[in-house]
This record gives sequence, C-alpha cells and structure tokens, in this order.
Amino acid sequence: MLPTSAGCETATVELAARRPEDRPEVEAFLRDRNALRAARRGVLVDSLDHAAVLAWSEGELVGVATYVVEGDGCELLTLHAASSWTGVGSALLAAVQDLAREAGCRRLWVVTTNDNVDALRFYQRRGFRLTHVRPGPRDLRLQRLPAAVDRPGAHGIPLRDELELEMTLRG
Repeated sequence: MLPTSAGCETATVELAARRPEDRPEVEAFLRDRNALRAARRGVLVDSLDHAAVLAWSEGELVGVATYVVEGDGCELLTLHAASSWTGVGSALLAAVQDLAREAGCRRLWVVTTNDNVDALRFYQRRGFRLTHVRPGPRDLRLQRLPAAVDRPGAHGIPLRDELELEMTLRG
C-alpha cells in the first residue's frame, strides 16, 4: 500500500503507482535522465517494463522509482527526482521499501557505477551497504551511455566498475 502523500522539504508530494496512461510522461522523464534502460549484473533492461512509483507535485511529475520484485528480493532499478535535496528521492525509496516488505521481500538492492558518488552517498545514508564490486568490462553500461566511451564519468571519475548495495528489510 502506497502512502498517498509525503512531506518533502519543498512541498507535499503525492505518491502513486504508475498507471498505463502515465507512460508517456514517465518515458519522457526517464529519457531526460538517460534512464530508459538500466544495465546491471550483465543485463540491459528496459525501465518502463517494470513497476514504478511516481511522485507528483502540483500535477507535475517530480520523481520516478522503478523496481523489480523477484523471490525474497526487490531491486530498485531506477530512482530519479527532478531536483536534488527536496526529499522526493527519500519518499520514493520509502514507498518502494514498503511495497517490497508487503511483497514478502527480505532485502532491497540497487546497482550503480563507481562514478555515481551522489547515489553512493544517498543510499548509504539510508541504510544500504556495499555488497559487491564488479570491476570492468563496461560493455553493457556503455550501451546505455554511448557517449561515455573513453570519457570520465560523473565528477571526472573514470566509469569502470559496477557497485551493488543492499539493505535488509524488516517487517
């Protein structure tokens, strides 16, 4: 069960499961953030093929979290907010945690890259622990980010490794 709203630092955000009619707006939102496809564990997946929680503020889409429930685990596939430091990402993460618990999941995991220090900070501050490092090859990640070939990633850090973080979910 999704909470209907969450108090964020800048405004009240309405949270809702994605509906079929939301697809064009969600697709545009994810495209703008280069998140239509996600590469993880050697597999490239279409984010739109999976369940999503949406954050709305005054009728505007301000955040999207896509996720995959498999067995006793839930993967947070993508998490994007229109603006940082507003609480939208935290609200979306909390909603996915609740949905995963309701589905009987015991763990929530996410994959990012070594250059994504903002994501590493965000997830670790919220209880995630680093569980796996997959060094090179960058082949699938670079299919998602073709312009990144032989260029630094975020903050000038070379895009080299895939990092997996997870948290234990308690009822």
